[in-house]
Amino acid sequence: MNYVAVIGSGIMAAGIAAGFISQSIPVVILGRSKEKADACLDKALSLAQKIGITGLYATQNLISIKAEQSVDILEDWSNWNECDWIIETVAENLALKQEIFQYLDERVPAHIPIGSNSSGFPISKIADGLKTAQRMMGAHYFMPAEVVPLVEVVMGEKTELAFAEQACLLYRKINKKPVLVKKDIPGFLANRIQHALMREALSLVQEGIATPEDIDDAVRYSFGFRYAAVGPMTQKEISGWDGMANAAKEIYPSLSNITTLPPKVVQLMSEGKTGMKSGEGFRKWTPAEIEKVSDSYSRRLKAAFDVLNIE
Repeated sequence: MNYVAVIGSGIMAAGIAAGFISQSIPVVILGRSKEKADACLDKALSLAQKIGITGLYATQNLISIKAEQSVDILEDWSNWNECDWIIETVAENLALKQEIFQYLDERVPAHIPIGSNSSGFPISKIADGLKTAQRMMGAHYFMPAEVVPLVEVVMGEKTELAFAEQACLLYRKINKKPVLVKKDIPGFLANRIQHALMREALSLVQEGIATPEDIDDAVRYSFGFRYAAVGPMTQKEISGWDGMANAAKEIYPSLSNITTLPPKVVQLMSEGKTGMKSGEGFRKWTPAEIEKVSDSYSRRLKAAFDVLNIE
């Protein structure tokens, strides 16, 4: 296989690169400086080793070069025809992403698919007005990218299905679980479902019906527990849609339909209580607690990945 080019040198770039490195696929990392690209490559190698490297492993097939911001230095990598897949994962800055995609539009052979890991900007905006927009798509990962299997392949207004299917096939080959999102809508697929859950959860906290801790337990030890085995659609195929339909008649009218954040969350944000990174969210966090929970989270994700044994 030819190279996968990762444009960016942050945490997501390292995790994305690690997924390909773990399958012994040649990777080129393009960063704002040679130092940043080198550091990203080192991190990617470390992550790949943690999740396990399959097949022959050749470090000479890994390259890190200066390339991004300003995009003029993308000229440092001119062998675009040696790439099978290009994914951009720079900062969430629409103008920068558009500049990079315009450069790629003009210089990368038109048969090579190009993706963006943007979680906020639709690919239709990033690729707006570009002559090869048909081969451009969203390729949205979830942190930590080297462990979480899902990749959302999102079709823009002009994306051709053949290119999206080509990206999905590549991700299946490296044991990721791609889902094809056929319309470029806000939040794509997984985040829409996640935010629907969070809207109800936060509303329950706002109304004093449950604590954040009880909501965590309710999700983890009930339907969340089942969803580790099968998704919500299959779970209802198992239990029966008639039971769900009867419950929905009672529950749906009372579900939250707010369109802005609940006041309690707004207050937390105004006070700088953004969670672990600030030392406090709905509760206070000591450094020791942060380390313990973070380590446990990583171990559980890795264990879940091993158990799922994605095919």
